[in-house]
Amino acid sequence: MQKEIEITIVPHNVDNQVAIIESLAKALNVGQNKIKHFKILKRSIDARSRKVVYRMQVRAFIDEEYVPQEQLFKYPKVSDDKKVIIVGAGPAGLFAALQCIENGFKPVVVERGKDVKQRRRDLAAINKQGIVNTESNYCYGEGGAGTYSDGKLYTRSNKRGDINKVLQIFVQHGADEDIMIDARPHIGTNKLPHIITAIRETILEAGGEVLFDSKLTDLIIKDGSVHGIVVNHEEEIYARSVILATGHSARDIYELLHRKNILIEAKPFALGVRIEHPQDIIDQAQYHCDVRSEYLPPAYYSLVEQVKNRGVFSFCMCPGGIIAPCATGFDEIVVNGWSPSKRNNPYANSGTVVQVTLDDVQGYDPLRMLQFQSEIEQKAFEAGGGNLVAPAQRMVDFVENRLSIDLPKNSYLPGTKSVMLDNILPDFVSESLSGALPLFGRKMKGYYTNEAILVGVESRTSSPVRIPRDKETFQHPQIKGLYPCAEGAGYAGGIVSAAIDGVNCANAILNQHKH
Repeated sequence: MQKEIEITIVPHNVDNQVAIIESLAKALNVGQNKIKHFKILKRSIDARSRKVVYRMQVRAFIDEEYVPQEQLFKYPKVSDDKKVIIVGAGPAGLFAALQCIENGFKPVVVERGKDVKQRRRDLAAINKQGIVNTESNYCYGEGGAGTYSDGKLYTRSNKRGDINKVLQIFVQHGADEDIMIDARPHIGTNKLPHIITAIRETILEAGGEVLFDSKLTDLIIKDGSVHGIVVNHEEEIYARSVILATGHSARDIYELLHRKNILIEAKPFALGVRIEHPQDIIDQAQYHCDVRSEYLPPAYYSLVEQVKNRGVFSFCMCPGGIIAPCATGFDEIVVNGWSPSKRNNPYANSGTVVQVTLDDVQGYDPLRMLQFQSEIEQKAFEAGGGNLVAPAQRMVDFVENRLSIDLPKNSYLPGTKSVMLDNILPDFVSESLSGALPLFGRKMKGYYTNEAILVGVESRTSSPVRIPRDKETFQHPQIKGLYPCAEGAGYAGGIVSAAIDGVNCANAILNQHKH
């Protein structure tokens, strides 16, 4: 007999099988010897009271032996099958490729950047020398932005597709099995490159293609249908289905579509700063302790407020993390955050951003939100003085409108410069942040402090452009065979939701071929 039940476990017993069986037996009112096996289905930390515990949803096998069921996804050979071009090798593109193989199509993945190994050199140049390679950086390259900016797998996209399948594929390619059960699964920047490489090898072994340093420069369109693409202004690749999974920073793609009179739309996004605290402050606030237990991970937070009818919220929180320079062009500052798998750095950072609506940027140009975003990033660059030095301010100084005399130590490697951030951010963003930060401090003890640093600017939270598509066929309404996909098209946010959207686009192609 199998029974599912929730139990609580103190942190030091979270991996203690004897303690877990003892707790299960007590909750189920059976002898411990009756429990032949147990399987943890979900696991989360409950820190609402002073006594922090793990909550576990567990399936107990009572007087029944457990027979493991291996769920390996099989990928047939597709070398000679019909081609599908996939533009972009981020999570959407890679998972679209795997699903195409499952569906009997040959994926041809074209990626403007380099493979994960080669990208490392360009990231080192960004961090140490302030040099941006516009085709290989934190946003462009194999695995997309997520590969070197954390690998957080938390998503609310339950209704969009099979989250468990995405997680299982990651596990099949080398991720820790804990991602299947943790409430906030996380792989870590140090582990993701190996997993992404393994996914590429699966695609190649099945007969797919993955082409690096291959930038989409034109679409081949005839009579309202896509026939292929042009790569690097010269090479033509032909296929009647093209998945456009280029990510939210590929501005040249939006400009290409606009030049070709292919419909795109301005889209709201969010803008703000990355805020970093010493991790100890966050641990003490969330775990109600002086020193975090060794059995608990660095603490996480999620904060949201309404200030004058405008949303202000934390985004992409990185416990034990690092602030990274994520510019994709020259003369711009963009910051993001990431954590290694152990989340063992001394700082905690989070994007803290304000809603930017279409009414905030007047006009009818579909690229106006993108241009607004770009102007703020250029202001940040000018304020920092070059070499990717980022403008920054202590938290209380920012709220009280004074220049910081000095800045705290922080994780942003290219360096920070004390500036008045409200000279960079639009007034409505500065005012909303200034109103929200003290309120966040009331919710979380110790949050509102001058030990925290605000680093500008966090501007790539989502795409400022949407590429429209039909809800049923996933195709662009003007161009048959063109499938706008994931974050770059305005339909996903994060690794898992992007992967799911890639799978959905691949399945939409299969459905079109059935009709």
